[in-house]
Amino acid sequence: MIVERINEVMPSVITAHSDFRGDQTIVLDSSNYLELVNFIFKEGFNLMIDLTAVDWPERQPRFDVVVHFQNLVSQERLRIKIPIAEGQSIPSITGIHKGANWFEREVFDLFGIPFDGHPNMTRLVMWGDFAGHPLRKDFPLDGGDIWCNSDTGTSYAGHAKSLAE
Repeated sequence: MIVERINEVMPSVITAHSDFRGDQTIVLDSSNYLELVNFIFKEGFNLMIDLTAVDWPERQPRFDVVVHFQNLVSQERLRIKIPIAEGQSIPSITGIHKGANWFEREVFDLFGIPFDGHPNMTRLVMWGDFAGHPLRKDFPLDGGDIWCNSDTGTSYAGHAKSLAE
């Protein structure tokens, strides 16, 4: 299993480990993240399935960056969780996994977690001057923006007709 191999080659990198239904989850510090991703890539975990974040406003550090990998030969899966404090950045893995580009931009845009070394760390979903990060649990429910909660009198449907007509 990959967790045993990581412990063998990089002892004390994993701060916590769990196994649920055959999927391994490890927790590690952000300073070891890039080195670990390089290592597991060489060990056959060539598919990065997903990269996202979770907001825990009552906890310190506040966020978890969560990345899912799969070994296409053995079909083994590995979930990596990296606790990140508010205002802290994490290294980008776009140099190893090109597909991480948009995932990292999305996490930056919606959670406010920056990725060091990312080739284009700009907003992906929200417009450039949008205030805040909508997937944070303390984000206002009304959107916090006048464009989100005011009636401008403009129809977004244009000249659309009803299907009943």
